[in-house]
Amino acid sequence: MNIKRYGFPLAVAAAASLLLTSCAANESAASGSDSDSSLSGTLIGGGASSQQAAQEAWVAAFQEANPDVTVEYAPEGSGAGRENFMAGASSFAGSDAAFTSDEISSGEFASCAADSSIIEIPAYISPIAIVFNVDGIDSLNLDAATLAGIFSGEITTWNDEAITSQNPDADLPDQAITAVHRSDESGTTENFTDYLHAAAGDIWDSEASETWPYDGGEGAQGTSGVIDAVTNGTGTIGYADASRAGDLGTVAVGVGDEYVPYSAEAAAAIVDASPFAEGREDGDLAIELDRSSTEAGVYPIVLVSYLIACSEYEDAEAAELTKAYLSYVISDEGQAVSEEAAGTAPISSTLFDKASTAVEAIK
Repeated sequence: MNIKRYGFPLAVAAAASLLLTSCAANESAASGSDSDSSLSGTLIGGGASSQQAAQEAWVAAFQEANPDVTVEYAPEGSGAGRENFMAGASSFAGSDAAFTSDEISSGEFASCAADSSIIEIPAYISPIAIVFNVDGIDSLNLDAATLAGIFSGEITTWNDEAITSQNPDADLPDQAITAVHRSDESGTTENFTDYLHAAAGDIWDSEASETWPYDGGEGAQGTSGVIDAVTNGTGTIGYADASRAGDLGTVAVGVGDEYVPYSAEAAAAIVDASPFAEGREDGDLAIELDRSSTEAGVYPIVLVSYLIACSEYEDAEAAELTKAYLSYVISDEGQAVSEEAAGTAPISSTLFDKASTAVEAIK
């Protein structure tokens, strides 16, 4: 694995200072890190609400370094963001899913120059933690089949042999399991169910879905609702953005012959271990996540969200601002700010190289 390392976390308030002083190798000059920035204008974007905290941090730091630029990001959801980008209402979009090849070939992108391709950068990588509340237990090892059994309702008590056999040193109680899921449409649910279907399809026969596909369990609204339900219940288990795990117990997920706890490095590693989608233009870095990977050190339950832009714009100002903003987002500083603000996994050096090439080609 070729993962970026940071000596200390960066607070959002310090990001502007770092932008002015850093000479990090991965930072493009187009990021606007020069205090004498000549950039000006308004950049419009919008889309995935999963990116909201990261976008707020990115925008604040970028605007501090570029005081004559205004960046507006509306966290209206991936679908709306994609539609507005295609309609020409925004210069870039955030999306929890890349465009399919069919959507690209049949669609029109009004902000882009005629015959322009699009770029899709997996710039936001967030591990999804399996959290639980069982008295006296802080961590558990669970493979995909066991997780599928728990969340589908087939495994109903904490001392079930499927759980105890993987955790021989844990004093698991004869207590009912309450599996908590999102009651609203959710990209987190879609990614979690995609993992369960890919890694334990003989048990989890439902395809990936933004809505919870099985009866039973306890539904909760939003990430906060899931965390509250698990925290305030007994014998509860749920799934949520890893940045919200807090003091709850967490699961190390079975991968091959090992159990891998969530971490920034392991989340970034599953992206590097997965192939790019076939048949794409240069700069379109859509990932086919290999949720069933057995490669050492990967954490397969992640949400990967994209920044989508034109390779070539009709409007020169939109091109300049988009190129500068995306250059900052994928830089060391941008990724560190996102990690601090939203608990994301910084992209690896391998992915940065590909993303940087794509962004530098914007014109």
